[in-house]
Amino acid sequence: MATAGLPLETQENKKLHSFAQHPTMSKHVPNEDAAALLPAWVNPDLDRLMMVRTAGGTFRSWAESLVDLPAGALFARITGVTSVSTPSYSTTQAGRNLHLELNSNIHFVNHSCAPTLEWDMEHVEMRVNRQRDLKKGDMLSFFYPSTEWILAQPFDCWCGAGEGKCFGRVEGAGRMDPTRLKGYWLNGYIKEMLEEEAQVEAGTK
Repeated sequence: MATAGLPLETQENKKLHSFAQHPTMSKHVPNEDAAALLPAWVNPDLDRLMMVRTAGGTFRSWAESLVDLPAGALFARITGVTSVSTPSYSTTQAGRNLHLELNSNIHFVNHSCAPTLEWDMEHVEMRVNRQRDLKKGDMLSFFYPSTEWILAQPFDCWCGAGEGKCFGRVEGAGRMDPTRLKGYWLNGYIKEMLEEEAQVEAGTK
């Protein structure tokens, strides 16, 4: 729908809305040497932040950190994603009704009940767990229920977090013990949905 007082967009106008199509972009020559001076999380350059390992077979791959970072530090921005209509085992929830394909190696950051990262999907970034530092060689992981309300593919957890810490079964925040979930960093939309569910159960909504 056009806005009153503004001209309708032509196909040519739409092209100019892309910065990559702007005439001055032809003068921009990438400088790979200078790019290496930028922090790895800016673009981000995942090859400087993490590596993917595999033991062969299905669901036998994982990601390891190549950097040391303090607790709470930014690990990387999440870029290059694609929104999809139907969630699957490979998608990440980023809002009540928003699910994304990651389209990069961060897909190999697995679940843990004692995660090394926090996935803030409302700010579209990954941060180091605010309770401990990240070291080179640490397995990169995040707490799936911090982003997922209902997992498309629930699973039995073997994260190794230990008795009393590991949930044993991971199905998404909507199907897990809300009292235990309070001990974890959760995205705002997950917190809101948990609160709404609690109100319904209490008969106050």
